[in-house]
Amino acid sequence: MKRTVHSAEVFDAVREKLLQRGVTIEDIAKITYEMQAKYNPELTLADCVESVEAVLRKREIQHAMLVGIELDVLAEKGLLSEPLLSLVQTDEPLFGCDETLAFGSVLGYGSIAVTTFGHLDKEKIGIIRKLDTKIGAGVHTFLDDLVASLAAAASSRIAHRFRDLEEERNGHPQEDVV
Repeated sequence: MKRTVHSAEVFDAVREKLLQRGVTIEDIAKITYEMQAKYNPELTLADCVESVEAVLRKREIQHAMLVGIELDVLAEKGLLSEPLLSLVQTDEPLFGCDETLAFGSVLGYGSIAVTTFGHLDKEKIGIIRKLDTKIGAGVHTFLDDLVASLAAAASSRIAHRFRDLEEERNGHPQEDVV
């Protein structure tokens, strides 16, 4: 019999898997804050935590996170077949599946998310750098890009919400976005 999995269960599983891999919601929120603070002087880290959690409640994001983290774990254990195992273990520069999975998850958050993801993929800010440079144990071929995508989507969400609040203050109420 098929089991229907509630998104709240998947959310909890993703949070737990992130923690097991050494990544907290706060780590991702700090990147989000760095990306958005210059545009919104009222922004707080708590706002960023809320935004990261809201993005992480989206099923497509949850699914991408689960798939990517699982592939990293399987590579650590040597449980992928060759040559995929070597490609993932070494984070082969021409192996773009990790970026493709992460990039796909930001597309629903618009151009701000896309450009922010590109920036984070190049600059490796915060916990992304630690994951990408393999400081410590583990394979994080997918996780570094997925963390960047989560921070990028949360940044876009904040940018749009900030604009909505500005418009409301100026007498132009908007419907809730992303």
